[in-house]
Amino acid sequence: MNYYLSIILFTPLVGALVLLLVNKQNENAIRWIANITAFVGFVISVPLWFWYNPQGPEFQFQERLPWIPSIGAEYFIGIDGLSTLLILLTTMMGFIAILSSWNAITERVKEYYIFLLVLQTGMLGAFMALDFMLFFLFWEVMLVPMYFLIGIWGSANRLYSAIKFFLYTLVGSVIMLLGILALYFAYHNDPANLGVYTFDITQLSPLRASPRTCSGGCSWRSSAASRSRCRCSRSTPGCPTRTPTRRPPAR
Repeated sequence: MNYYLSIILFTPLVGALVLLLVNKQNENAIRWIANITAFVGFVISVPLWFWYNPQGPEFQFQERLPWIPSIGAEYFIGIDGLSTLLILLTTMMGFIAILSSWNAITERVKEYYIFLLVLQTGMLGAFMALDFMLFFLFWEVMLVPMYFLIGIWGSANRLYSAIKFFLYTLVGSVIMLLGILALYFAYHNDPANLGVYTFDITQLSPLRASPRTCSGGCSWRSSAASRSRCRCSRSTPGCPTRTPTRRPPAR
């Protein structure tokens, strides 16, 4: 259980490494290895549906190992309810895609299945990563095989589609990296975290901020349209609700 997510994550990559050792002329063996790998990956991910506890901690099955301590990057993975469903969907659709390619792919069979398995590893890693640098790494790993799958085994306009895909994802990746670095340095410059460098999503997420408390059993509410204030139901005695000051309408 300590490395359960890592087993799911790297099963497709192990299959891709095994395919590297197989002669490319032996296409039946390549197909069998790819399909067995995808099926095993789906089977071992199914227990997530039963083992994930919706009433438990926010992130479960966490694994944390040092990766690049000098910049605060870690091998930190875990899942919540949404990523659990996405992982199950990825392993199931990965198996279906590989199985349906049995007769559809007739050229460069070995390269096709290797790219498809590496693509699945990248997607799974993006759904599991709880470290922004690790997430960015898996994101880029996912894009590389996708580019080749489009450019080699795509339709008649595959080269045009592959170039557009590369350009759009390049721009998106740069913007995403800038956003990650902005959070990274903002956390470091915060007086409460001065001198601390981390890519930990659970620490950088603004949703992790400690909620404010109100007296009288009320809850703190904030919205863009009004000032932050305490709110409670009418039945709560001694409710300290403060109504926001309304601005006069513009003439």
